[in-house]
Amino acid sequence: MITTIKAFITIAFFALLSGCSVKYSTTGASIEQGAKTVNVRFIENRAPINNPTLSQQLTQKLRDKIQSQTSLTQVNENEAKADYELKGNITGYSFSNAAVTNVDQAATSRLNVTVNITMIKRIGDKKGFSQSFTRSADFSASQLPSTVENNLLQSTIIPGIVDDVFNRSFANW
Repeated sequence: MITTIKAFITIAFFALLSGCSVKYSTTGASIEQGAKTVNVRFIENRAPINNPTLSQQLTQKLRDKIQSQTSLTQVNENEAKADYELKGNITGYSFSNAAVTNVDQAATSRLNVTVNITMIKRIGDKKGFSQSFTRSADFSASQLPSTVENNLLQSTIIPGIVDDVFNRSFANW
């Protein structure tokens, strides 16, 4: 009787282990099984005020992050449809006052960037999304926006937006 119970528990244990699988990733990316390609289309700048290099920088940083942290291959826009497709446009680019002193002078200014991204998923559950991502960075109001703009974009805003888009697309966050 005891050997029968032990045999049953052993069989149940192995059946449980064989039915479960866990997908681990060192990057946190969750890619559908069988997915091989991605197409990150050029992110157009449609904001009323814009930085002329922002579209190119944002598109390239997103492509680089996907290529370095997934096994997906970037395909050209004129090739067959990719397993994942990301497209979007910059809809907001503005400077504003972030903090005002007691004498109605701006102490801190802020650069705000908003990007609308649509992800089309042609594999697996085929659940894509369309979402706006906004990032901002503060700087001293005594500085001219033109002197700090590129540094804020490179160090804070573009990496933040790229991380947000990547996490929403591939990390199931």
